[in-house]
Amino acid sequence: MRSGGKNFRARVGARAARKIRARREGRVGVWFGLGASGIVGWSVAIPTLIGVALGVWIDSKWPGRFSWTLMLLVAGVILGCLNAWYWVTRERRAIERQEEDDKHE
Repeated sequence: MRSGGKNFRARVGARAARKIRARREGRVGVWFGLGASGIVGWSVAIPTLIGVALGVWIDSKWPGRFSWTLMLLVAGVILGCLNAWYWVTRERRAIERQEEDDKHE
């Protein structure tokens, strides 16, 4: 029963430390979340739009049997998703490192 109390105190202390650090860093939860969603959205949208624009241009200059627009659309979506995956993974690792540091404090 005694060790459960220590564990509870450690969790509460870590949570309080995260709140204090968040206030100090100036991140506002809702706005930060919306900004992160925007970054993920744009990281997919921009390569997709570039791929479509390039594909339309190639199709207009050199018409062929295959649609460059569709191929570069798919390539842009794949590249954008990989880019978004990279950013989300990087942020997740930073959060995990921060939580690990909180446990050691």
